[in-house]
Amino acid sequence: MTEYLIPTYSRQEVAFNKGEGSWLWDEQENKYLDALSGIAVCGLGHSHPAVTAAIQKQAAEVIHTSNLYRIPQQEKLAETICKLSGMEAAFFCNSGAEANEAAIKIARIFGNLNGIQLPTIIVAHKSFHGRTMATLSATGNEKVKLGFEPMVSGFTHVNYNDVDAIKTEIQNNSNVVAVMLEPIQGEGGVNVPDKDYLKAIKELCDENNLLLILDEIQTGIARTGKVFAFQHSNIIPDVLTLAKGLGNGTAIGACVVSGKANNLLYPGTHGSTFGGNPLACAAANAVMETIVNEKLDANAAILGDQIAASFAKKLADTPGVINIRNKGMMFGIELGRPCSDLVKQGLDNGILINVTANSVVRLLPPINMNEEDAAIMVDKVVALIKGFLKEE
Repeated sequence: MTEYLIPTYSRQEVAFNKGEGSWLWDEQENKYLDALSGIAVCGLGHSHPAVTAAIQKQAAEVIHTSNLYRIPQQEKLAETICKLSGMEAAFFCNSGAEANEAAIKIARIFGNLNGIQLPTIIVAHKSFHGRTMATLSATGNEKVKLGFEPMVSGFTHVNYNDVDAIKTEIQNNSNVVAVMLEPIQGEGGVNVPDKDYLKAIKELCDENNLLLILDEIQTGIARTGKVFAFQHSNIIPDVLTLAKGLGNGTAIGACVVSGKANNLLYPGTHGSTFGGNPLACAAANAVMETIVNEKLDANAAILGDQIAASFAKKLADTPGVINIRNKGMMFGIELGRPCSDLVKQGLDNGILINVTANSVVRLLPPINMNEEDAAIMVDKVVALIKGFLKEE
């Protein structure tokens, strides 16, 4: 019964009522391998016992009090994130878009305090930062902006993975206050930049007194083989945004700051009614403890490379397969033509997948997926792709 819903999604004709690990079951008890994790949200899979227990315990105690009071679960989560990341302080909200909104406000107040009246943030083409007006304006995809003009001012777009483009923009625009990037572009097609890209951008930001904002909504929380994707580059950003995998399905986002981005917001400058409430933080604390205790960042790195190697072997010399990209448990298989039909074909064959950038099969399976389920995923996806490419 979807007629009472505003149709902001083209929903598949299936509803799931049970999940365990990497698997979901629909209302008819059909079984599906979840290779999408709710778009990188359920990194620990479904019905993870630690997360379930934490939610049950907290729900029986107190769900919400308000940020007008101390929230011990929130304080614990902030400490964990800061110690694991090398950052200094965290603000909690309910989603990735809200985390990015906070980051944008931090960049603007930073610019204003430095005498810049029209602060501008450099962002990338093919990026995705959210669907609120400011984050939509930051997003480098004209299709999702259609009909919502005028955009919020204060953003300028350059090509991704192009250090010189950012350097030129900094030199030519005295209003630049920050650079905002995804360590790996997810919605843009799982675009993995050169190894030294983020390090070079961080150096540019430091040299020019700019903030480096890293949007790790999709790449964070051990997805790429490190707890945070920026750790592959041995840098620390000024602002880090998190969401998706942080709560394993419980709504929570975070904007984390360090160095010159710290101490810019103070009481009255920002807030969130539900942000970082005891229930959401209890779930997130269980997620972070599980990742650390079970070394799931290392598992994502090792298993991710094994899966990518298996895809490369089984799809070798397959006409129409352009490229296979991965970092940890984040995969993009680029095909030579649009392949959105594969989503429904996958569903019909018992696997949940995604297609982004029109022609990239995107896989975001649980970071704790076992080798048996990983092998099933590879076989199912390979069969789907080969069958699809033979259609023409």
